[in-house]
Amino acid sequence: MAHDVDTIVMQIRSIDAKPWILQKHYAKRMPCVQYAFGLYVSNTLSGVVTYGTPSSSKLRSSLCGGKWPVIELNRLCVECDKKNAASILVGRSLKMLNDCVVVSYADTSMGHVGYVYQATNWIYTGLSAKRTDWHIEGEEGKHGQTIADKTRGMDNRAQAIRQMYGDRFSLVPRPRKHRYVYFCGNRRVARDMRANLNYDIIPYPKGDTARYNAGGCVATQGILVL
Repeated sequence: MAHDVDTIVMQIRSIDAKPWILQKHYAKRMPCVQYAFGLYVSNTLSGVVTYGTPSSSKLRSSLCGGKWPVIELNRLCVECDKKNAASILVGRSLKMLNDCVVVSYADTSMGHVGYVYQATNWIYTGLSAKRTDWHIEGEEGKHGQTIADKTRGMDNRAQAIRQMYGDRFSLVPRPRKHRYVYFCGNRRVARDMRANLNYDIIPYPKGDTARYNAGGCVATQGILVL
């Protein structure tokens, strides 16, 4: 647990992060969560960050040669007036992770550049690859993976979704995302990870960034001291 006078970052249960993810995060979808951390300001839960296994097996095996575990910072939600609250939450949570390579993405379609990653000294490795997402006319607000989940476990999922929705189903270009990487470990471990990184390290991107409020309210929660 890391803290100062009025701010504490500590590991929490994924179930405690769930309301923030489903109600405050724009994706409105619960990812795979291995680790969850909460930001408590004046004893009130004011933000969460979660980490989990990336969905891409290729990324996990190729990012740094498959020599270290790879996890993804997959959700970050902060709602408070404290200056640099997101950077405090991310920076302190990273210090509580064991040796691993962390990857995260800033969604350009949401107006994100990734300044919180830049402020916490991540490495920038460029834009994600060009891909397509499943799209259903009339359900534009749904995440592509949420649509894909409709056919989970079926044979030939693409054919199944086409049969379900007919002409309403299409493939659309997926917005490319800024990809950031962070090495968790001591100086020697981090140096080895960097030497095995299979992406070029390039200068940080700049530009205007957008803030959003996804609506929804979450119950505040204090710290239980045992």
